[in-house]
Amino acid sequence: MTGFVGRRVELAAAQRLLRGSRLVTVVGPGGVGKSRLAIRAAAAAADRFPDGVWIVDCVEVKEPGLLCHAVVEALRLTDGTARPVQQILLDFFARRELLLVLDGCEHLVEKIAPMLAFMLGAAPGLRVLATSRQSLEVAGEHLLQLAPLPVDGPRADAVALFAQRAAAVLPGFRVTRKNLEQVTALCRRLDGIPLALELAAGRLRVLSVEQITERLDDRFRVLTGGARTALPRHQTLRTAIGWSHELCSPQERLLWARLSVFVGAFDLEAAEYVCAGEGLAPDEVLDVLSELVAKSVVLREEGGEPDDGTGGATDGGSGGATVRYRMLDTLREYGAQWLHESAAEPLLRRRHRDWYLGLATWGEVEWFSPRQLETSVRTERAHSNLRAALDYCLTEPGEEQMALLLAGTLWYFWVGCGHLGEGRMWLDRALDLAPEPTEARAKALWVTGYMATLQGDAVRALPALEECRRQALETGDDRALAYAVHRQGCAALIADELDRAVELFDEALWHYDKLGELNSNVLMGMFELGLAHTFRGDAATGATWMGKVLAECERYGEQWAYAYGLFACAVSAWTVGDLERARAYARESVRLNHTFRDLVGLVLGLEMVALLTAEPGPDDQPGDLREAALLQGAAHAVWRSVGVPLFGSRNFNAAHQECDRRIRAGLSEADAAESFRQGAALGLDHVVTRVLNAPSRAAGAGTAQRPHDRVVVGALRGPLAGQRE
Repeated sequence: MTGFVGRRVELAAAQRLLRGSRLVTVVGPGGVGKSRLAIRAAAAAADRFPDGVWIVDCVEVKEPGLLCHAVVEALRLTDGTARPVQQILLDFFARRELLLVLDGCEHLVEKIAPMLAFMLGAAPGLRVLATSRQSLEVAGEHLLQLAPLPVDGPRADAVALFAQRAAAVLPGFRVTRKNLEQVTALCRRLDGIPLALELAAGRLRVLSVEQITERLDDRFRVLTGGARTALPRHQTLRTAIGWSHELCSPQERLLWARLSVFVGAFDLEAAEYVCAGEGLAPDEVLDVLSELVAKSVVLREEGGEPDDGTGGATDGGSGGATVRYRMLDTLREYGAQWLHESAAEPLLRRRHRDWYLGLATWGEVEWFSPRQLETSVRTERAHSNLRAALDYCLTEPGEEQMALLLAGTLWYFWVGCGHLGEGRMWLDRALDLAPEPTEARAKALWVTGYMATLQGDAVRALPALEECRRQALETGDDRALAYAVHRQGCAALIADELDRAVELFDEALWHYDKLGELNSNVLMGMFELGLAHTFRGDAATGATWMGKVLAECERYGEQWAYAYGLFACAVSAWTVGDLERARAYARESVRLNHTFRDLVGLVLGLEMVALLTAEPGPDDQPGDLREAALLQGAAHAVWRSVGVPLFGSRNFNAAHQECDRRIRAGLSEADAAESFRQGAALGLDHVVTRVLNAPSRAAGAGTAQRPHDRVVVGALRGPLAGQRE
């Protein structure tokens, strides 16, 4: 009675499967639209079955022993003999070519599987299309996993479905530019589940889109009142999900509730650590989780390989191609309500926090290793759960020190993976709640000062770093003292106080050496010291420190500090007029920083690439000023996401100003502005691809120069080292 929206890809897949398979099961969570899809697919295939398409509503069959009788009734067969009902069906199927649609048979799996295996084996003209919340596990079965409707992108079918159903309830309703964002947000909150969208549209009789969205914290109360003709289990969202819940075993229900502490995706190891306990042993979690996946309560996701920034993939390892799981928010909230009613919720939330604190701690260790990229990917994938863990620490009395510890430990993620603003927010909240002069607070202070410095926020950075230094001296915390002095050096470097910066970096490196400390932060201190010498006009000393940084990075497989070292090498090479080497360094710096999504490092490299694009090439080839202006526009857009452009520093701004001078000297104001505007409108991935694929301007070169591997970059470093000697 209502229109069918979207599902073109799924319908095509169903058609293809029905041509090549004798048993196809459409599998998915409750309310996702399995029945509608199956009936539509069966209707489209009807011409291929001379003896018709027959639909059996299995939902109405409560007693498994009545299943065959329900099929007989659907086929309109009459038989007054004493023959077994299975024999009646077999005789009917044996001489016919037909499609049997078994709709909603998840509660009859144990009975239906042997029946289908027997019937399909004895009746070659029979094909079956089933819908279920779990696989029937019959030999030869092909699954069609039905996901919720897409909410975003060119196929925003969830929005289209909501608009269609809303117009039926509220004549004249349509999605406009004015309400598109609100409607999309509502559809996203409802996971794109068609049943939830239809129930929400029904509420438009008395509520606005905004009011419905605001009330979704209790979606099971709001989303009721489906059509009277709908199946009882589809008249409210609670009954739709409750139907799945009733089909679960006690252990499955227990795990469902416990998994609700996860936000977004999680892996098996996390589930085993957090969810095992009374009623569920650690070695039982895998089997029970598998059953929840089979019942479409938990979704399985294949983790992709970490991208190396070149379009290829690196060795995934523990952070690469791993299977992960997640629950739709609607199912998670249902489980959370059950967990909340139990006494286990505080323990589960604490275990969840402990697991992700461990992940962050191990990530900090592995950040200084060849597994740095894997660590970046693994931490990014855990981002939603890390937020939940931090929120727990900040809202649970007595956990404030753990909030400081977790937020401070994640410095590598906040700084190295492009999350400065969020990191500042968590750290500021934790510092406000925990004023005691602990080791965790000292670390949180220098991390805060570091991030504020990168954002150009000296007003916040300097007091935080000074408090850290003072507390370290008072408590004898030599490690915190080293980091505080180091980051005070960063603040001095950005403030163009070069002599003071050199003095502080030297002191910090002395402390690090005394402590035996060697990690990415220490290498960054070397890089920053080299940059301070370069800015002071001492290119030789600067190059010496750059060489040390790159050598140590190559020794330990460190890539993040390596990328910053390459930026510094680009500055140094440009300073002495070695433009081709500077271009190679700057491009590789952009590539590596993009791999980590480190916006600060990326935009610094981008500024250098823009300048070097404006510089003349060999044989006095003119610089590409339009491209340089475009790259400046792209850099400007990135700076808006980071903080104060070029930290407000005169020295860091020198390359930008020189580039700007060349552009203004060679282009009209209108042409420069247009190229700048085009660059500012480009997506980050597009910009990086453009930089890496730019043709080399070396004499006689006809292909792009892309030094993607360590060996090439190491070779590039050689002549600079020779120049230093």
